[in-house]
Amino acid sequence: MRPAAVVPMTLVVVSILGAALFIWPFAVSSAPAPVVALTLALGTLAALAAVETAMRRLDARRFALLAAIAGIDAALRLVLVTGAGGFSPIFFLILATGYVYGPSFGFLCGATSLLASAVATGGIGPWLPYEMFGCGWTGAAAGIAGLRRSSTPGMRDIAVLAVVSVVAGYAYGALLDVWDWTTFYRGSPSFGFLPGAGTGVLLQRFGRFYLATSVVWDSFRAAGDALAVIVLGLPVLAALARVKSRLTFTVSSPGGGDGARPSSDGAVPWASGAGLAAQPPTPTRSGLLPGSGSQ
Repeated sequence: MRPAAVVPMTLVVVSILGAALFIWPFAVSSAPAPVVALTLALGTLAALAAVETAMRRLDARRFALLAAIAGIDAALRLVLVTGAGGFSPIFFLILATGYVYGPSFGFLCGATSLLASAVATGGIGPWLPYEMFGCGWTGAAAGIAGLRRSSTPGMRDIAVLAVVSVVAGYAYGALLDVWDWTTFYRGSPSFGFLPGAGTGVLLQRFGRFYLATSVVWDSFRAAGDALAVIVLGLPVLAALARVKSRLTFTVSSPGGGDGARPSSDGAVPWASGAGLAAQPPTPTRSGLLPGSGSQ
C-alpha cells in the first residue's frame, strides 16, 4: 500500500473555476459566451501545466507521455467517434493514467485528450470547454482513488478503478447534461430549465430530463468503461507503473534525509536542467567504494 498524498491546491482552484462555468447559468440570465468558456478552459489547463512544470511534477518525459496518451485517444476517437451507445474508448486510458500518476496528471490527461480528439474529429464547438472539464475531472477522480493504490497492481486496484469508472461514467454524462439543459432546454414546459425556479423544482425537472434523455446512453459508457478496466486493467496499469518508475527516482543523503524535493507521490521526476543526479557511486578497481577504507 502506498502512503496517501494530498490533492494539490492548484487542482482545487482549477476545479472551482470549472464548477463556476457550470453554475454560471443558475446565477445569471444566460450561459457564458462560447469564447469566454473556451478561454477559461484553455487558460486553466495551461496554468495547471505551468504550475506542475514549475514544481517539477511535469518534466519533459512526462510531458511526452501526456502527449502520447492524448494522441492515442485522439486516434481512437477518430476511428470510433461516438462509440457503442455512450461508450467511448478514450475514457479507459484517462482512468488508468490518472490512477497511476495522480489527480493533477489525471486532470491534464483527461482535458488534453479531449482537446486533441476534438481537433482530430472536428468536434470543436461550444460544448468543448465543458467536455474538457468533465474529462479532466474523470482523470482526477481516478487519481484520487489511486492515492492509496498498491505498488504492484492487483485485483483490489481493478475493483477500485472499476467502481470509479462506473461512477465517472454517469457523473460525466450528468455534468454535460447540465450545460445542455441550461442552454438548449431553457424554458421548456415539460422538463426544461426554468431560471429563477426553486432548488427543489430544478432538481425534479433535471431528474426527469436526465432519465428521459441520457440515463441509457450513460449506462453504456459506465458499463463499457468498467468492462475495459476488468479486461485490460491489470496489464495497462502494470505498464504505466513501470514507465512511471523509470521517470522518477528518490535521492537520500547518508543521514537518511532527502537530497532532492519529492513530488506529490514521494518521488522526484527526471527534469532536464534540474541539476540532479541519480547515479550510484562507482566502485574502485579493488571493489571498494570511493572514500572507504579496507577492513
